[in-house]
Order: sequence, then C-alpha cells, then structure tokens
Amino acid sequence: MALAGPAAAQEVTLNLHQMLPQQAAVPAQILLPWIEKIEAASDGRIAIEHYPSMQLGGAPPELYDQAVDGVADIIWTVVGYTPGRFPSTEVFELPFMVSDARAASCAYWKMYDSAMKDGEFSDVKMLGTWVHGPGAFHTNTPVKTPADLEGMKIRGGSRLVNQLLELAGAEPVGMPVPAVSEALSKGVIDGTTIPWEVTSALKVPELVKNHTEFEGPALYTLTFVLAMNPDVYASMPEDLQKVIDENSGLEFSVFAGGTQADADAPARAVAVDMGNNIVTISEADAAEWRELVQPVYDGWVADLAEKGLDGQALIDEAQALMAGDCLNATGSL
Repeated sequence: MALAGPAAAQEVTLNLHQMLPQQAAVPAQILLPWIEKIEAASDGRIAIEHYPSMQLGGAPPELYDQAVDGVADIIWTVVGYTPGRFPSTEVFELPFMVSDARAASCAYWKMYDSAMKDGEFSDVKMLGTWVHGPGAFHTNTPVKTPADLEGMKIRGGSRLVNQLLELAGAEPVGMPVPAVSEALSKGVIDGTTIPWEVTSALKVPELVKNHTEFEGPALYTLTFVLAMNPDVYASMPEDLQKVIDENSGLEFSVFAGGTQADADAPARAVAVDMGNNIVTISEADAAEWRELVQPVYDGWVADLAEKGLDGQALIDEAQALMAGDCLNATGSL
C-alpha cells in the first residue's frame, strides 16, 4: 500500500567531524551556521550531526582520509596535517605570501577548481577551501627579531613554518592545534604559531604573555578544506545534491576565510584586556624576516619541481589572483 502512493521525500542524515571544541570560532561561526543553512534549504530533508573535538575517533591528521574512506561523511581539517600530500595548497602557506584571507580563499578555490580538483583532491567532493587570518607568534618571552627565537621550542603551524623556525635557530615542534594548551601549560613548548582567533578557545593569553604580529603580509597562513565523501554525495537525490552545491564553493570559501579572519580582533582584545605584551612588527621592520625566509621559497620551488609541478608558476598565479580578480572578494553563506 505504501508503494501505491506518492513516494516519500528521501531524507539524508550526514555527520560532520572536526578537531576543535564546539565553542571555537570555526565551528561556532562557520560550520554550525553552514549546517543550519543546509538543513533549512533542504526543508529538513538533510540533517547534519556535528561531532567536534574528534568525537568519532582518530587523530586530526586522519580527518581527510576519514572522508575518503567513509568513516565520516564530511570533515573539516588543516591540509598541512599531512605534509607533502597536497603540495599545490602550500603556495598559500608560504611565509609573507598572504595579505588578505578573503582574497587568498578566493584564489585558493579558483586554483582548486582549475587544477587541484582533478589532481590532489580528486578523491573527495570539495565543499570549501580557505585560509585563516594572519598567523602570529605567542611566546613566553618577547619576539621582535628572528634572533629572539634562537633556542626556543615553538609549535609550528605547517612544514613551511617549521622551516622558518629552523632558519631562525628555534626548535620546531609539530602538533595539531588542540594539543597546544597542554603543551604550553607543561612547558613542552615555549610558544606557538597560531592566528589570534583560536587563542581564546585554547586559553593561550593565560598561558603566555607575549604576542608578535606583523603589519602587511602575514607571517603565514594555513589552508583548510571542508570535504565530503564522494560516494555519500553521489547517493543523495539530485535535488539534495543541489542544496549542497548551492551552499558550497567560491562564495562559501570566501565567507569562511573572511569570518575566520574577522574573529581575530575580539580574540586579540582578550590578550589586550589581560595586559599582555603585544609586539607589532612594521612592514618595513619585517624586511629582516622576509630575507630570512627566502630559502623556504627556493626549497619549496625545488621540492615541487621534483613532483613535476611548477612552484614559481603557482606563486605567480596565486599572487595575480589575490591582487586582481580576488582583491575585493566578498563571500556569503
């Protein structure tokens, strides 16, 4: 009898897995609003269950493969947690490369869509690609010049940041961002590189009292992806696939990168209100730092050449997009 009537609208329940606590800026201001938008646009036919703080198991570096293997339907992760696997994305992680998160997130999506989609990311359904706001140093002693880093144990945000730290004489320590609080509190590290927006959730201003930021191009940025298992996407009715598609892509990526960058200011204000010491390096004074990292650029271009990729062409393309079509990018959710 049920088959004789109109077919009931198919409903889909998805899970979204990521590493940060629910109150952090990315889940609270980007992922949860996106979930709400998807559910509303589908008239409730799509339900997305959010699992923060690695609640589905595994470690942050495993998130991407959880989407590939179907352990999770959708994941948000830091691309650099699997160093060397996605070499093209590292163009946006080069030190002093990115000046604006919206422009960079726009350029990232455009470059993904033109080349990475059928290459490095061919095993997922991509929903968004973006970068965070300017990375900064948060340390137990002040950092004004590269020499100030000598001998310090610093958590690096990516392999390219780790190379910068080594050039300055610091000891880079690799760890996913959720481990930073405990490492600082136990003295395992003397400081960390992260953007301002995540410092509040990790209580960094309570654990260190010195912060170093840069005017002009950012010390560094990291690249992120919101990615979906392609088989799960393919199994959905076409009208629900359309809901996913209409709320993903270029505009969403720019929205996500911009939202993450906008969350820097209120988090920075927390450190100011606590009386912490904030060192601001002018663009002119950053010349010493930019000279320091030239070997990072040279080494990266050489590394990509070994993989059959033209690193300098990627740098030129990213810079052209960020200064041209993507300069005034605005995204929406």
